[in-house]
Amino acid sequence: MENREIFSTITTLPPVFVRLDGRAFHRLSETLGLEKPFDDFFHTSIITVCSALLSDSGLNPDFAYTFSDEISLFFTKLPFNGRVEKIDSVAASFAASSLTLSLGGTALLSFDARVIPATPEFAREYLAGRQNEAWRNHLNAYCQQAMIEEGMSAKKAAEHLKGLPAKDLHEMMYKRGFNLATTPAWQRRGILVYKKITEKEGFNPITKEHVVAERSAVTVDEDLPLFTTPEGQVFLRNLLGI
Repeated sequence: MENREIFSTITTLPPVFVRLDGRAFHRLSETLGLEKPFDDFFHTSIITVCSALLSDSGLNPDFAYTFSDEISLFFTKLPFNGRVEKIDSVAASFAASSLTLSLGGTALLSFDARVIPATPEFAREYLAGRQNEAWRNHLNAYCQQAMIEEGMSAKKAAEHLKGLPAKDLHEMMYKRGFNLATTPAWQRRGILVYKKITEKEGFNPITKEHVVAERSAVTVDEDLPLFTTPEGQVFLRNLLGI
């Protein structure tokens, strides 16, 4: 039977991204009555999922970058001997079950997953690209909600916004008295969840000596720099160990 498992032996080498995307989460938003365009409860829940993926899933990614219902995990060491099908299925199922619990277990949900081979340089480009998408998502979310509140249907609002340049969307909200550049940084630039190594002093009762031990703690950064700026490029180089 195993020779019929046509994708089970496909493997990849690190470094890679695994990108998780929420499936039909617009329906989830309606079911749970989430606030639009951004909901603090959902925001906190996604951070909880990213933290669990880093510390409790057994996958051991280096970090997670997230915005909206998307999570990008970065790996320099791969579980399951790099087996793509198993990495995808475990990451997606763990994220779905973790988010279900975090949201109270009242709605069914799922993620899809894909593996994206990377190099350190490509990883910088990838993260800058996803952050650009976070900004575009942020613009669309505010503009669409404004148009819905003015009486337009969600479908018509989406059709109206499709393909409009970012500057036009920004101007649309500015004319309504709202400056999108003043929204919380996590809405505009996404969130990074990573492991931070800290040193903690302790006492060894056997040797009777004071010792310094390293501890790894999951850290959340909701105030990221713009990755395309010089400051952002330095940040990414440090993050990726370039």
